[in-house]
Amino acid sequence: MARLNSFFLPPEAWPGQPGETVRLDGGEAHHIHTVLRSRVGDEVRLFDGDGHEGAFRILALRKNRAELEALRLDEHTAPASGVTLAIGWGKSKRRPYLFEKAVELKALGLAFWTASRSQGEVPDDAKESWRDKCVQAAKQCGNPFLPRLALLPGGIPELLAFAAGFDRCYLAWEAAEATAPLTPGHLAGCRSLVVIGPEGGLEPDEARALIDGGFAPMTLGDSILRWETAATYCLSLGFFAGQDIK
Repeated sequence: MARLNSFFLPPEAWPGQPGETVRLDGGEAHHIHTVLRSRVGDEVRLFDGDGHEGAFRILALRKNRAELEALRLDEHTAPASGVTLAIGWGKSKRRPYLFEKAVELKALGLAFWTASRSQGEVPDDAKESWRDKCVQAAKQCGNPFLPRLALLPGGIPELLAFAAGFDRCYLAWEAAEATAPLTPGHLAGCRSLVVIGPEGGLEPDEARALIDGGFAPMTLGDSILRWETAATYCLSLGFFAGQDIK
């Protein structure tokens, strides 16, 4: 059976049972109507990023609106374990890559925090373009969950408070003091938070505050990595840890 084209429906609009109708507006409706040239009667996949997905039949199409009927609905159990990355705020040009890989490698969440060497300030609200990039990646890979996004403009104190909600906390650090390598075993079977500094790295007092706050310093190897490489490396370890490999 051919793979169904996928579209995003916000969680608040998700139907309660088969037979109910829903509506796509704006960009999603434009994509289903104008880009893919779908027709009334076609079957598509909708998902809400919170673990719900299903098969829907198109009932009506307009340029910026589509009406669909729920045929089959599925609900996935939210993962009990996984990785959240907390990344020092930095340049935006490589951030879209991060959102894509976070979805593909099934990160639980992404947090951006203000570090001493951050370039610019963490915004007050997540940008719509961030969610859009996550949605596009989810359509491609089939992940029914989108990563939770958190903004921590308050620096180390706010980051430490955020860390209280996790089972294990690690600091990816390139200093000589970090001698133990981060492995999938560190990330398996728990909700883990991994902190990565901004481009330019952490100040020693920032690292010390995190270690004193319960973060275990870990090395990512003997190469100095760009932040997006370090992030992808950590996400890959977490993805491997979550696989049921015999």
